[in-house]
Amino acid sequence: MFPAFAPCGDSAILVALGERIDPAFNRRVHALARRLEDSPRLGFLAAVPGYATLIVHYDPLLLDYAAALEWAQQQTRLALDAADETLPAARRVEVPVIYGGERGPDLDFVAQHAGLTPAEVVRRHTARDYPVYLIGFAPGFPYLGGMDESIAAPRLPAPRLSVPAGSVGIAGAQTGIYSVDSPGGWRLIGWTPLRLFEVVDGQPVSLLAPGDLVRFVAQP
Repeated sequence: MFPAFAPCGDSAILVALGERIDPAFNRRVHALARRLEDSPRLGFLAAVPGYATLIVHYDPLLLDYAAALEWAQQQTRLALDAADETLPAARRVEVPVIYGGERGPDLDFVAQHAGLTPAEVVRRHTARDYPVYLIGFAPGFPYLGGMDESIAAPRLPAPRLSVPAGSVGIAGAQTGIYSVDSPGGWRLIGWTPLRLFEVVDGQPVSLLAPGDLVRFVAQP
């Protein structure tokens, strides 16, 4: 039964609005996150969106679990009741990508798996805007929704030990961008020179945020 609420450690609450990857659930998650951030209360620290869930972090020295739960439940009801409430226009970010070659060593595999040419995979990959469902796995790593399922591809049987930051990959029916050098098992089809994550003056800075739209642009 949704929405559902559960403790998440000793200083957070998990709010579940659904149980599957679905654009409608994800929009509700972002609407709730916006409401919490626009109308915070003493002790509230952050709202972290997932696919169909939201983690509400609070300071247990300022807010006990019962009070945090009551507030989260109230705000969730208000967010879900505001059926006509619209989120602000999503920020659209163009991401230049060099496809194939050494930067995209799995492009040919994805094409063969889909029964397409590499050029057609690139065309389909760049033909739409992708909503940022959430940031996870690594700092600044965007999980993007809405990929054309005709170019879906399985993960590698064994992850690479090192994937360069900026690598654009496909795993199942999702696409994403490696934000930092890290291990990874996604099929790499290209690379972007954009820096998705960096630390500036001691503060972490992510290029993308949940709710943004990403458009890949093929480079020569």
